[in-house]
Amino acid sequence: MSSQSAGPAPRPAPQRRRADAQRNYDLLVAAARDVFQDQGVDAPLDDIARRAGVGNATMYRHFPTRRELIIAVYAEEVSELCARGDSLLAENSPGDALFDWLQDFIAHVAAKRELALSITDDRTGRRPALFDRWHHSMHTAASALLTRAQTASAVRADLTAAELLALASGIALATTDATQAERLVLLVRQGTDASSTPDDSIR
Repeated sequence: MSSQSAGPAPRPAPQRRRADAQRNYDLLVAAARDVFQDQGVDAPLDDIARRAGVGNATMYRHFPTRRELIIAVYAEEVSELCARGDSLLAENSPGDALFDWLQDFIAHVAAKRELALSITDDRTGRRPALFDRWHHSMHTAASALLTRAQTASAVRADLTAAELLALASGIALATTDATQAERLVLLVRQGTDASSTPDDSIR
């Protein structure tokens, strides 16, 4: 009887957490978000376990290091931002939807920059892959909203998602006042209106 290669064995499906384990995981991530926001990323991990209402052993079972906990928190922040983009795709005004999400992106960068920068690399070189994935997710959300706005002739056809995100990131890093950030976004919107051309100046 001849043997034939059946090809590579299928990879096992990732294990799902038990309901109680998932609940503890979610409690820890929510508590870490609050504690990091209140005290910074160097806050005592004991405070996070206490706020989550779980023991330290439970916390370290889910997150052996502070770095893993920070990654989980930041990943959730990115997921929420992208989910917000998905929900805005149903808005009646594509132009408003795009710039509403851009405001959310600016707030995300301004508030979570320290969190992102605190994710140091390790020997596996995981950090670049994480940031590439998060950047891709946000770029995808921006692209979907931009394409819809361009189809509705709400913004210039030559505008790219990368350009918009670069402008928004600059605003987030250059301003500390929400009112000023809103004004700068308005100027970006005026400059990218479909009726404008590359030679138009923003008034």
